[in-house]
Amino acid sequence: MKVVLQRAHKASVSVGENIVGKIDYGYVAMIGITHGDTEEDIEYLVNKIVNLRVFEDETGKMNLSLKDVEGSILSISQFTLYGGDTRKGRRPNFMQAAKPDIATRLYESFNDKLRLEGIHVETGAFGEMMDVSFTNKGPVTIILDSIDRKTKK
Repeated sequence: MKVVLQRAHKASVSVGENIVGKIDYGYVAMIGITHGDTEEDIEYLVNKIVNLRVFEDETGKMNLSLKDVEGSILSISQFTLYGGDTRKGRRPNFMQAAKPDIATRLYESFNDKLRLEGIHVETGAFGEMMDVSFTNKGPVTIILDSIDRKTKK
């Protein structure tokens, strides 16, 4: 499972002409799910996301977490994070992305676990063409991969 976190100000997601989710301050989280991802991957990433210290304290130092600043998350499903090997040809394949039925279940579980941590979560619409709009504050962008839980000690 991969997550691209972008510290955000005034973020929204639209499907067609309708805004389906919006936040004032926190993260825009792009969520990619692959084959073999489990609830353990979700728990690892949720813990990282809510406790990662990338928000400024009163001295301007990135020393506060999402929980500390009472921020929100705009969660967007994004299978293109598993665009596969692009060395051959000019079109990525998405064979590494989980099938929609599995990905939907895990994406919803991810969002539910964030909410259990006390985080306000807004979402896009799974499987839909979406327009995401926001200001990347900083800019700060962090890439997390649950595979790290298995390889780092």
